Amino acid sequence: MAVDPNIRPGTVAQVDAAVTAAQAAGRVPSLIAGVVRDGALVHVAAAGETPTPTADTQYRIGSISKTLTATLVLRLRDAGGLALDDPLERHLPGTPVGPLTVRQLLGHVSGLQREPDGEWWERSAGGDVDALLAGLHTGKLARPPFAGYHYSNLAYGLLGALLERATGRPWWQLVREQLLTPLGMTRTSYQATEPFARGYVVHPWDGALREEPRHDAGAMAPAGQLWSTVTDLARWAGFLADPATAGGAILSASTGAEMTVPVAISDLESWTAGHGLGVELWRRGERVYLGHTGSMPGYLAVLVAHRRSRTAVVAFANAYTMLGSGMGGFGIDLLTTVLDAEPKPEPVAGWRPGLAPPAEVAPLTGRWWWMGREYEASWADDALVLRPVTLPAGTPWRFTREAPDVWRCHTGMNTGEIMTVRRGPDGAVSALDIATFVFRRDVLPAE
Repeated sequence: MAVDPNIRPGTVAQVDAAVTAAQAAGRVPSLIAGVVRDGALVHVAAAGETPTPTADTQYRIGSISKTLTATLVLRLRDAGGLALDDPLERHLPGTPVGPLTVRQLLGHVSGLQREPDGEWWERSAGGDVDALLAGLHTGKLARPPFAGYHYSNLAYGLLGALLERATGRPWWQLVREQLLTPLGMTRTSYQATEPFARGYVVHPWDGALREEPRHDAGAMAPAGQLWSTVTDLARWAGFLADPATAGGAILSASTGAEMTVPVAISDLESWTAGHGLGVELWRRGERVYLGHTGSMPGYLAVLVAHRRSRTAVVAFANAYTMLGSGMGGFGIDLLTTVLDAEPKPEPVAGWRPGLAPPAEVAPLTGRWWWMGREYEASWADDALVLRPVTLPAGTPWRFTREAPDVWRCHTGMNTGEIMTVRRGPDGAVSALDIATFVFRRDVLPAE
């Protein structure tokens, strides 16, 4: 069912065929997927009859909930409530795993075991935060921190506990107030609300269905509790694909970018998968995708986004039986199909007349040389922009002034670095010193 005519009929046919084939091969009662472009849901494809899914049918999203938990943690950091390298004990005093840091927990490099002790939390009613913390001991460490990537649901239960103790408000209240309401996600909920798809185990021999329980995960809810629809999760995918535009007040552009910096590579043999601050990362050819997969008893989900094109795919199934590369592979393949069929050209900004730089900035503009390479400095939008002339074009370096003769870079390889303006005895500008790389007016300055 097409939602927007901007997606080509040929692409619609490919997406529809892929969803139908995956539902049949995976032997899932129902499968539904949505394509998101520039923050809008542009196509929905569905297959199966148990139930016949629509864009308003809820499914359990499982560990995609972790991306919301991570976003709350980063918001708290941005508000000054914590630092990513804070030890856990600073916010949960007395815990026997207190030396582990917030960053380690977010990126699954803390070494914590995968699950809390007791019955499998996904198929049993969960306890409260006090019970979760009481069950901790030093034996929970499966390996030392940073010894390697080790996925941990327990880590996200502890991050939820940190959020509750640091803010004095329940995790679900924070999710609803800080994330769902601003994005208009009215059909994402803590418990299932009709219409929702029941989750099943499919008998391997006769295809009979057994309905799975839908427990409240309690203190483990931040790791996988939430329910959503294609329409709602498309809004979240739009935010992850472009935090600056779609997110608005949720996260700054810089924090949105920080989420995708790899904390660990989870596939060391081929380097095609990793984990950032709460998001999974996947490489397919020259593209890097971000998002998360999700599973709970009777449910599978995936969200995959490509930031450069602001395109994403979300999908749900109501059984565990996806074959081959599973739900994650299905989502990645579907997004790749869309991007291959509908390439988005790089935006080209039209030229417009500029403004002359301030008198004190004008001497910094023009041509500069470093190690026999030519660079050009220009003034645009209250910033000094430096770009190579004789090298392949890369990301220009954009500097803004912090103090007299002191500038800081905000883009490209020198992001965060300081540029100091050097002056001669007469006070005239003689060189630009960027983190000890000295740019001069002469092609080959005297030694």
